[in-house]
Amino acid sequence: MSAVFLDLDGTLMDSEPGILSSLRAAFTEIGRGDIAATDLKWMIGPPFVDSFTQIGLADPQVAIDAYRKVYDMGGMFDAEVYDGVFPMLDELDAAGHRLYLATAKPHVAATKITRHFGLSDYMVAEFGPELDGTRNWKGDLLAYALEQTGEAALDAVMVGDRHHDFAAAASVNMACVAVEWGYGSMQEWQDADAIIRHPGELAGAIAMLGL
Repeated sequence: MSAVFLDLDGTLMDSEPGILSSLRAAFTEIGRGDIAATDLKWMIGPPFVDSFTQIGLADPQVAIDAYRKVYDMGGMFDAEVYDGVFPMLDELDAAGHRLYLATAKPHVAATKITRHFGLSDYMVAEFGPELDGTRNWKGDLLAYALEQTGEAALDAVMVGDRHHDFAAAASVNMACVAVEWGYGSMQEWQDADAIIRHPGELAGAIAMLGL
């Protein structure tokens, strides 16, 4: 059986309401209401430091700090587990797969969320970057997770919805599965080894990959 590394936002959970409201509040607080008024959904998934740099913020950390203040006050729980995810996790667990969280969300926040929504019960271990930015790049995160767990990349799969999930998997020679119900696009999913439309298809996709 294989090690299954699962993304959080857009894969296990629809986190859009809390993330977008916290982003808008943060941009407004730092005097960038112009950004707050735009479509921010594309920011869900990748590290914020990359997205904030991309839109030209001179000091991304100021916006990140403003975001965390709002998000930590309750925005992180303005989310819901996608329909079909718990049966999916039950099926993977019953098949003997070892489940791990691998998210771009800071570890300290991610573990609060998975515990609150009952997802942590399924995880052998949970991995996310540190607040200081250590392992922000998911490739570094997966490499660290493999080192810490002793899992072999060739016997593992990354499941996610955005381009950085698939690029990270490729960087450590790990297979990857794209989920269509998240925040990514068909263009991003083309880099995955398999694409699924519903959580109930994941076990079969992993088996098709020979894992």
